[in-house]
Amino acid sequence: MSNLHCIGVYCGSNPGNDPAHRAAASALGGFLAREGLTVVYGGGHVGLMGAVADGALAEAGKVIGVIPQSLMDKELGHQGVTELHVTASMHERKQMMVDLSDGFIALPGGFGTLDELFETLTWLQLGFHSKPVGLLNVGGFFDGLTRFIQHMSTTGFLKPEHVDCVLVEPEAETLLARMRSFRPPNLGKWIEKLAAESR
Repeated sequence: MSNLHCIGVYCGSNPGNDPAHRAAASALGGFLAREGLTVVYGGGHVGLMGAVADGALAEAGKVIGVIPQSLMDKELGHQGVTELHVTASMHERKQMMVDLSDGFIALPGGFGTLDELFETLTWLQLGFHSKPVGLLNVGGFFDGLTRFIQHMSTTGFLKPEHVDCVLVEPEAETLLARMRSFRPPNLGKWIEKLAAESR
């Protein structure tokens, strides 16, 4: 069972073309705040990032932003959050977000969102952490991605147990419930097992 206090949210710095995405981001922030959970996010005031933060703050939630100095220099930092950490690099930002969070939810976004999502999933796969990772599948946004993840498994590049580590739900309430009951797979030294199987 996962003991969740802080949820890291990965999402776009753009709002996207569909207003439903921004609405879902704001609703997620508000929902997490009402659940008594701290939101950890990328620290910006724009796009879906800003919507998540504002949604949580509107419900008197605690919001921790983590933003690299290069983006602060472009005046993209949210000045109304509870805490705003400024890092020297994107790598430091990602590490701090993982360290501060007990679980992770990805909303729609672009390359940066997928970069954060897959690095966090890779660390889970390798046993560097045991925290749940979920996709809030707003309007089927992640349908193509989830099919490709399954394709990686059927072609032998990903174990089925690791496919199951990607929790996918269209509703925040259902996703959070699954995250709270998440148990990481215990595959031992799976890389060594793969090497032995290939001999």
